[in-house]
Amino acid sequence: MKAIVYEGVKQVNVAKVDDPKIEKADDLILKVTSTAICGSDLHLIHGMIPNMPHGFILGHETMGIVEETGKEVTKIKKGDRIIVPFPVSCGHCWFCKHDLWSQCDNSNPNGEAGGIFGYSNTYGGYDGGQAEYLRVPYSNVGPTIVPEELSDEQVLFLTDILPTSYWGIDISGMKKDDTVVILGCGPVGLLSIKWAAFMGARRIIAVDNVDYRLKHARLYGVETLNFEEYDNTGEHIKEITHGGADVVIDCVGMDGKKSTFEKVETVLKLQGGSKSAIEIASQSVRKGGTVVLVGVYGSKYNMFPLGDFFSRNITLKMGQCPAHAYVDRIMNLIKSEKFDATDIITHRLPLSEGKKAYEFFDKKIDNCIKVILKPGL
Repeated sequence: MKAIVYEGVKQVNVAKVDDPKIEKADDLILKVTSTAICGSDLHLIHGMIPNMPHGFILGHETMGIVEETGKEVTKIKKGDRIIVPFPVSCGHCWFCKHDLWSQCDNSNPNGEAGGIFGYSNTYGGYDGGQAEYLRVPYSNVGPTIVPEELSDEQVLFLTDILPTSYWGIDISGMKKDDTVVILGCGPVGLLSIKWAAFMGARRIIAVDNVDYRLKHARLYGVETLNFEEYDNTGEHIKEITHGGADVVIDCVGMDGKKSTFEKVETVLKLQGGSKSAIEIASQSVRKGGTVVLVGVYGSKYNMFPLGDFFSRNITLKMGQCPAHAYVDRIMNLIKSEKFDATDIITHRLPLSEGKKAYEFFDKKIDNCIKVILKPGL
């Protein structure tokens, strides 16, 4: 089959690889109909996630038609159209039973965190879904059947960015009429804006440095700031909000704008990437407010502003979204036409143009926000 594979820092290609096979009795094989490139995939190709072997199949936002099932698969059958949440979760460990699906104790033999499709050997070594076919383990747990009336594009983002953006707002404790700052206007940031508005935020301020992303955010009727226009964006937000925002959602993660020092530290593996968004968050949140990190971060962070958070009684929440816990409720909102995420799709390409798709997304060519890849095109 064809798949998009990692071939070194900033090097991806479409390659011929072996078809996946049923390995355990609760596996299924998925014929992929739609897949997408996620912002966290860029962390992989930028060399920011360890244990990423050459030839590794990328991708964790995937859906399609069930091609084959193992003998113990009972909830899904051949021919079903399903979405597959990005965490690989067993369904029976303590963490899965307590809705911490992304922290599954049995899906990753290589570390403490749970397994993730297409996200290096550090996260379990599972092949990704930017391919013609995908092996899905624990398939009685994660895969969810899609109603016939819904298109792939309406539901594809249930695999990651829709639950992730919802979860960030949900765990923030945001109340109706709160002021919310969204750092980063990529796909997760834009959807976080929409969820904050959906849940009743009074004032939403979106921050980025890419003009076309800020323009898209303004379509939602929110305020926008280009952080490169201010000497201290966090202090500016504190000033215009008269003390700071109730909630700050960091949708940027380690791939934010780095200082020269951070670039050197990152290359030398002394720091896990940028912490520029964290620093803005520490300055722009009000006393007693909440900061949620949904953007992916690496390992060590030097000069972390812990004292700023501690002295002002800030609540920090963070991590990988337990996507399984949110799929059904968001699916119901999509079915009832109360929420739509398709406006962020800017590019639709065949899987065979995966290299071009990554270039467009990474380098922000042609006003690219979100790319959908179709193996069947």
